[in-house]
Amino acid sequence: MDSLERWTSEKSAELYGIYNWGAGYFDISEKGDVIIYPDGKSAGNPISIIDVINGVSARGLQTPLLLRIANILDSRIKQLHESFKNTIETHGYKGSFNAVYPIKVNQQQQVVEELCHFGAAYNHGLEAGSKAELITALSMLKSSDACLICNGYKDEEFVDLALYAVKIGIKCFIVVEMPSEIPLIIERSKKLNVRPNLGIRIKLSSKSGGHWSDSGGDRSVFGLTVSQLVDAIDILKNNNFLDCFQLLHYHLGSQIPNIREIRTAASEACRIYCELCAEGANMKYLDVGGGLAVDYDGSHTNFSSSRNYTLEEYCADIVEVIMSIFDEKNIPHPVIIAECGRAIVAYYSILLFNVLDRNTYEPQEIPDRREVKKVHKLIQNLLDVQKGINVRNVQEYFHDALFYRDEIRQLFKNGQVSLRERAIADNIFWKIVTTISRDIVHKLKIIPNEFENLEDIIADIYYCNFSVFQSLPDSWAINQLFPIMPVHRLNEEPTRRALLSDITCDCDGKIDKFIGTHEIKSSILLHDLKPGEDYYLGVFLVGAYQETLGDLHNLMGDTNVVTIKPKEGNCGSYEIIRELPGDSVADVISYVEYDPKALILQFREKAEQAVQKGLISAQERKEIMDAYENGMRGYTYFEK
Repeated sequence: MDSLERWTSEKSAELYGIYNWGAGYFDISEKGDVIIYPDGKSAGNPISIIDVINGVSARGLQTPLLLRIANILDSRIKQLHESFKNTIETHGYKGSFNAVYPIKVNQQQQVVEELCHFGAAYNHGLEAGSKAELITALSMLKSSDACLICNGYKDEEFVDLALYAVKIGIKCFIVVEMPSEIPLIIERSKKLNVRPNLGIRIKLSSKSGGHWSDSGGDRSVFGLTVSQLVDAIDILKNNNFLDCFQLLHYHLGSQIPNIREIRTAASEACRIYCELCAEGANMKYLDVGGGLAVDYDGSHTNFSSSRNYTLEEYCADIVEVIMSIFDEKNIPHPVIIAECGRAIVAYYSILLFNVLDRNTYEPQEIPDRREVKKVHKLIQNLLDVQKGINVRNVQEYFHDALFYRDEIRQLFKNGQVSLRERAIADNIFWKIVTTISRDIVHKLKIIPNEFENLEDIIADIYYCNFSVFQSLPDSWAINQLFPIMPVHRLNEEPTRRALLSDITCDCDGKIDKFIGTHEIKSSILLHDLKPGEDYYLGVFLVGAYQETLGDLHNLMGDTNVVTIKPKEGNCGSYEIIRELPGDSVADVISYVEYDPKALILQFREKAEQAVQKGLISAQERKEIMDAYENGMRGYTYFEK
């Protein structure tokens, strides 16, 4: 092949869209490896993912592996705060900005600890939506000037903990989600002699698009309606607690793709805030909720897996809307609180796994007519179609092939065609489909509808060492798109179109939706597998929700987790700052209430019975028990 036509890393970067969704954190080296820029490309110091895999493997941790990059989390926090700071200074905004991280987005201890550590310099706070999250936040929060937002439904114990937080100097806000919470908060505040910091979540009429559109609107689950808000004001007034009401909160959804919807919601919330000021509430804070989206597919559109705005545009639109309405009403600019979670942690983690095997739909060699002269006439007709199909007759011949195949299958069901004849017919049919897809379709000026997805129909199945349900639950549950690509061999042309299957015993354990340049693809281009060599894929931007939503389908447990950071002054090198072995078989079966020791004892008794019956020897019993106990200690995924 001419050198100008050779496959390059740049072509791989374009194919997989790494520059579109990578946000400057990921690139491809000249060697064809995906590299990480932990502090952004401008800072340099790239780390090769395949080098990390090899280094971790040498230390005894195999894939599947969740790789966390500490500096990326720090970088995301810095970008958010500096973007709002620059916007506030540019527009002459008189208020300030505080961010809080919703613990539910990724509750893992290491994630929250790192976020609180680096975020302390920016007074980055936390949002708790449950009692367990509140208990975690009270301990982990480092900055006394950071906000702690308490959302979700609250019982007496929850309210007491939040009030005690106020008592010891934490800037803790109890956000009312239901009207019935107000009497409880008033009663406990009086009992504990604490003046609470109160917020109220309002149900806006505004809604957003995307997967989480039901989070907003009049019929959203959480928050008070406008009429309930008016009643709440009266209750607070009558109990001399209106001065405690300082914060208005709203939430449109977790991933808002359209900036227009962000502006619309902010405008409605600002009008409500101004009316609360007129009612005498001591308003100081406007909590715009979550929703800052991640551009998973890199399309920069209002598609549900993307966003049609930048971080700077997000900040500017919120600030501009607030200023225009508050200045009109001559009301002081509030402290803006944003509950950004997804946009902070999504880039932080990468799921890495190896391909175990594949299944192809490559037809076998087609016999000539002389070899099939004894088979059924319809199979001979199918063979004639395969031999004669071309650009001019492709549509007619394809319909003939479908007819002959279906007739042959019916004859097989009636016992008139043998298994071997059925196999010959199926092989001829798939040869026809392959020929159309690979040799004919690209020559057609107009592609008929029935040919548009042929390449996906004959795509390979790559069997991969991971569980969709454990590590990528949103991919299965809501068809969330994640960037997926090989992490090496990217200076080689990928020639195999494939979908991915995990190793769970479930037909839903697959990924068959992939990002494309202008559309969702039903397959992905991958490299041919080389005998004796591992082939590794990466799923990127999985830091938000995937680690905590996963389940134990087929008792596949947590993967190995490794956190790295670059070594200063040593380009390309890294250090492992934390490693966490994945679940063993004993771990996961104990999660579902089995006692591993009891299982071993029961199996040992069965093995001993086999010895007594003469089925195995005492030495064989030892070998069997060793295998059983080693399996109990082993990784739940495929091990070498």
